[in-house]
Amino acid sequence: MKSKAGLYAITPDWSDSRRLLETSEAILAAGCRWLQYRNKATTDCHRQEQAVALRGLTRKFGARLIVNDDLDLALFCEADGVHLGEADGGLAQARARLDHAGPGRILGASCYQSLDLAEAAAKAGADYIAFGSFFASPTKPRALRADPALLAAGKAKAGLPVCAIGGITPANAGQLVAAGADLLAVISALFEAADPYETTRQFLTLIEETP
Repeated sequence: MKSKAGLYAITPDWSDSRRLLETSEAILAAGCRWLQYRNKATTDCHRQEQAVALRGLTRKFGARLIVNDDLDLALFCEADGVHLGEADGGLAQARARLDHAGPGRILGASCYQSLDLAEAAAKAGADYIAFGSFFASPTKPRALRADPALLAAGKAKAGLPVCAIGGITPANAGQLVAAGADLLAVISALFEAADPYETTRQFLTLIEETP
């Protein structure tokens, strides 16, 4: 993973596949190279269709596709990896299945506000860890808040790249990059933007210019 932070777009729960693909393509065309497919509000069949279509898009732009909370779906659509929460199955078992599927598959782990979870994720074979929510998030409005200092502490504890998530916008992203975030995970600020392409460019410029 690059030393400079990356932008990590996470899809919303959209059933409209055309809208999902058009918005995702704009974000990828603007330079985002991490996309996570997350949809908690549709059928398994529809999720398979959307995931396969997004896999095609990410290949077109040379971007990584990570599937949220569903290892079977990640393997089905030949994604680059999977991101699991605390209740989404064992990380060590997921690591073994990803390795069996082929080299270079990525395992991400949600650690919320816990350094203990970060250390356990590293031991189980995670490639990156995620902390949050750093700001008020429309996706998870009741999520507990994380302090930006957790990013550096988690990186030191686990020895892994750290991803920040939760209410991140171009207005507040800089402080998380400065605090040590390797990835900025963004949902609403990208997918609900009036111009997803230009908003992606704003994020990427901010990341590049933050010391």
